[in-house]
Amino acid sequence: MEVNKGKGEPGLQNPAGQMDKPGNFHTLESMLPKAVKRRVHALKRLQVQYANIEAKFYEEVHELERKYAALYLPLYDKRQDFVTGKVEPTDEECAWRSDKDEEEELSEQIKEKIAIDAPKKEDAAPVEDPKGIPEFWLTIFKSVDMLSDMIQEYDEPILKHLRDIKVKFSEPEQPMSFTLEFHFESNGYFNNAVLTKIYKMKSEPDSSDPFSFEGPEIIDCEGCQIDWLRGKDVTVKIIKKKQKHKGRGTVRTVTKQVPNDSFFNFFNPVKASPDGELDEDSEFTLTTDFEIGHFFRERIIPRAVLYFTGEALEDDESFDEELEEGEEEHDDEGDDDDDDDDDDYDDEGNFDPRKGQPMPAECKQQ
Repeated sequence: MEVNKGKGEPGLQNPAGQMDKPGNFHTLESMLPKAVKRRVHALKRLQVQYANIEAKFYEEVHELERKYAALYLPLYDKRQDFVTGKVEPTDEECAWRSDKDEEEELSEQIKEKIAIDAPKKEDAAPVEDPKGIPEFWLTIFKSVDMLSDMIQEYDEPILKHLRDIKVKFSEPEQPMSFTLEFHFESNGYFNNAVLTKIYKMKSEPDSSDPFSFEGPEIIDCEGCQIDWLRGKDVTVKIIKKKQKHKGRGTVRTVTKQVPNDSFFNFFNPVKASPDGELDEDSEFTLTTDFEIGHFFRERIIPRAVLYFTGEALEDDESFDEELEEGEEEHDDEGDDDDDDDDDDYDDEGNFDPRKGQPMPAECKQQ
């Protein structure tokens, strides 16, 4: 823990009776009297016990999620039937009323009146009635920035065959994890009916840093092998290069495969290192992968129709704006505190009791 600059508390001074100069980062704990430090150590032991109990709490939450996932499943199955056109919803199932619907209804009434008054065209084109909700999932992917950045133009024809995305939780007594299942109809790109991505989790404090525990975290992920049809693998591209023989002078064309940007690289993720050692790019890629997996599980799958219509995007944007406003207000308050703190120090950075009374110490967990 670190004592903030410009703040002091009786009993926390150094032996000279003054606070350390800014830049001397002695911890609060090191400045405590021995008897007080001993009691703080007892509190830390209690904190570790709390973290272990909290870990058990989150394990039970995971079990509760698994239980309710079974209750959600019939709804998701019915959603898939409606999206793919396998089942046509009844009038009762379609009953929904909103302000926008009323506006559209009024607009349709006006159009009908115009059509009645206008001369009839004998060769009018028949009204198209597509099956299900075409490109339902592709529309969602292209609407969400986090996902649209992953999609290339050549991915889109494949994603049009995506029928459903489901999440499955690990079984009881098994290590904590969840699996994303991407269900595809028969297509001309690969043979798999389902592509999977497993996210492995843990809910236990780190023995080396138990106070950092804030709940379950994704620690690794595992993709699947895609059985691409010949010449259809969009995750690689063929490079042709001409080589000239030094002795004979003949020229030959050499072809090789190199990685290609594609959404389907999602199923071939960077693996977490057992010792935690990854280069900066790999660590960033893995962190982003974890965020995407969590987003699919927590947002996209349960609220798919609202991302399709754009309503969930509006909610997300409003939430982000509220966060930004809160951060700006917090920063402004912090600037004021810094100005006040500077007034309490003399030219050499020592606390000057003539310029203000010591305030309670504010500490920040490192």
